[in-house]
Amino acid sequence: MPTSSTAPPRGYYGRHIFFCLNERKNGEESCSQHNAQQGFDRCKKRVKEAGLAGPGNVRVNKAGCLDRCAGGPVAVVYPEAVWYTFVDEQDIDEIVDSHLRDGKVVERLLLPPDVGR
Repeated sequence: MPTSSTAPPRGYYGRHIFFCLNERKNGEESCSQHNAQQGFDRCKKRVKEAGLAGPGNVRVNKAGCLDRCAGGPVAVVYPEAVWYTFVDEQDIDEIVDSHLRDGKVVERLLLPPDVGR
């Protein structure tokens, strides 16, 4: 198996986006109450349609609680560790087109760093 000393090491996926789909049973706020599943479904569909899915590209994952419920719904993109909140399909489309495809952070959808549970 040849190796290249000029190419940086690359993970199996170029980027992961994790969507909190947690549902709290005790009545506390949770991302599932704010259409998180619809955001996940939209992102998965758009990534696939754009040809961005798969090894070397983008993986769209479900996550349990990411402990930032007050900003819900939330998603985080790695390896950049960029946290987003979103409202509708247009927000998801912008994250896919701008960040996941073009590598440009969507500033208007950033979750403020002080927002936690």
